[in-house]
Amino acid sequence: MTTRRPRYRTGDEVLDEHIESLLAEAGVLHDQDLFFELTTSVLRMAREGVHRGDLKIANSTLKEMRYAFGVFDPYRAVRKLAIFGSARTPVEEPAYQAARAVGAAIAAEDWMVITGGGPGIMTAGIEGAGPDNSFAVSIVLPFEPSGGAALVADGRAVNFRYFFNRKLTFMKEASAYVMFPGGYGTMDETFELLTLLQTGREAPAPIVLFEPEGDAYWRSFRHFLDVELLDAGLIRSDDLDLFHITSDVEDAITHITSFYEVFDSIRYVGGRLVMRLRRELTDEQIQLLNDEFGDIVASGRIERTTASDVEVADDDALTLPRIQFRFVNDSYARLHALIRTVNTF
Repeated sequence: MTTRRPRYRTGDEVLDEHIESLLAEAGVLHDQDLFFELTTSVLRMAREGVHRGDLKIANSTLKEMRYAFGVFDPYRAVRKLAIFGSARTPVEEPAYQAARAVGAAIAAEDWMVITGGGPGIMTAGIEGAGPDNSFAVSIVLPFEPSGGAALVADGRAVNFRYFFNRKLTFMKEASAYVMFPGGYGTMDETFELLTLLQTGREAPAPIVLFEPEGDAYWRSFRHFLDVELLDAGLIRSDDLDLFHITSDVEDAITHITSFYEVFDSIRYVGGRLVMRLRRELTDEQIQLLNDEFGDIVASGRIERTTASDVEVADDDALTLPRIQFRFVNDSYARLHALIRTVNTF
């Protein structure tokens, strides 16, 4: 049971005591500090006279998030692939067949699939992975017919009112992403995903931009990035390494699964980036990382470490070996390169 003291309080000692009593009466035995702060936010909004329309947004958001957390929680230990693409892609199109093949291939690797639950590419991904290996996170739209959400196993579909909640769920739950050709929605999701990875607001993960043989959809996208963004100095050249373009299903799956060959996850602890690994690195391998990636080490060296007190308190991947370093935190594309190098060891 955690004993962390909440840092965010109402400012009224009597009211704070009531919150603590309420949580105790409700039988809250874990993460009391966070539940205290959640309750504090509700009371502060009530006392500050927040507009009813704003309260509706906050209320719907929290309810949607609570439900989605419950849907995914039993499968927390299973890696998941998010598949994006057009709702308008018909069954006979090569992209549809490729999405179905990607779903089947990643399920064969003991991964699960998350799609937007609509027709087209979303349905194809679920058909490939199968209903027992799929989740559907749908957005309620007046003009889009139902699709793949009807195929997933009971309890694996979530309907969202707000796009931001849906996107948060995709990013929170997925360990990899495959983007098929699509319209505004696919472009929005692709650019947001690249932005989140480029800025470190989302954990490192592999992205595959899949175009069927003979289709130049993503190569045209890459050309736009080269000419309009890179040449103008609006992105760095290594930002283009955050994604992989392919027309081959096997290549796509290899790119995804190899990202986790040795690398497992990251966490920041006390100003240091802690990288959890699936096996120990040798002294020679750590020296190679220091030699090759010293440009993203702010001070000191890349070195072995053990689970920190914070990680122990959170029971966070305690059995995995670790390395740590002070990261130059505007070089996330280089961090991806470091991860790819680690995966070759």
